Amino acid sequence: MDLFVIAVLVAASVGLVVYAAATLRDEGRKRQEMAGRAYAVANAAQLGGSARPGLLGWMESVGRRAAAWFGELVKPKEAKELSKTRSSLVQAGYRQPNAVELYWGIKAGFAFVGLVLGTLAAMSGRVSGQYKMFVVVALVAAGFYLPGFVLNSRVKARQKAIARSLPDALDMLVVCVEAGMGLDQAIYRVCQELTQKDPILSSELRLLTLELRAGKSRREALRNLSTRVGLEDLGSLVAMLIQTDMFGTSIAQTLRVYADSLRTKRFQLAEELAAKLPVKLLLPLMLFIFPTLLIVILGPAGIRIAQMLGSMHK
Repeated sequence: MDLFVIAVLVAASVGLVVYAAATLRDEGRKRQEMAGRAYAVANAAQLGGSARPGLLGWMESVGRRAAAWFGELVKPKEAKELSKTRSSLVQAGYRQPNAVELYWGIKAGFAFVGLVLGTLAAMSGRVSGQYKMFVVVALVAAGFYLPGFVLNSRVKARQKAIARSLPDALDMLVVCVEAGMGLDQAIYRVCQELTQKDPILSSELRLLTLELRAGKSRREALRNLSTRVGLEDLGSLVAMLIQTDMFGTSIAQTLRVYADSLRTKRFQLAEELAAKLPVKLLLPLMLFIFPTLLIVILGPAGIRIAQMLGSMHK
């Protein structure tokens, strides 16, 4: 009888251990799937959903590995410079683990191409001797700073797109929260509704939702959203939401007040652009429209005067 009880207890213990291991394994698999989805959303703009097949895909893969290896050699060692570069890349939408190495590899590669082109131009004999060094240095500098210019342009374009779609998204968020949804559910709903209209903001909100589902606190996920976007209006909204969460005030009222202020700001921006329009139209009017009007109005009179003067000389 004692042996039977011991055997039952041992079997139950083994069963519990196996069940706990299976549960932990299943939980780890779910977390890995969520992290994989978050990484896919973050890099959808760069990867295009899948790698290119065939020779082009192989060449692209080799080029990426070569650029990453070269960038690892030439990237700056200062943590401040690396942090600034990584922040700009994140705000531009480039979120691969080796994005910094790729960026510096591309910069160094473009500088090398500029050096080769400048050397060929200097050796061609078409550039005078006193300008050869200037041409080489100018092409190297242009190749080195061109990726940074493109990166800054992409950051500004993404921020402009998010700023343009943020007031509408905030209005939808107010409606969802006032309808009884929680803030996390409302963010996910807005993310789904903006998939076709504003894909950039939708991808950022989707990544925020995945971070919340993966177990991050709301404050940390919101701060990460503000860091990824780098937009002042969104940073102010995140600060207000964090304060609301800390002090327990009404989220719906906070969102409504901020939505009204964003709507007013967008209206003032439209008025500012409208006020700038006459000044911008002044130069085209003086160069193209006014001369054309003068020709049309005074042209017949000038022809008539020329004919009269010609008949008087005869």
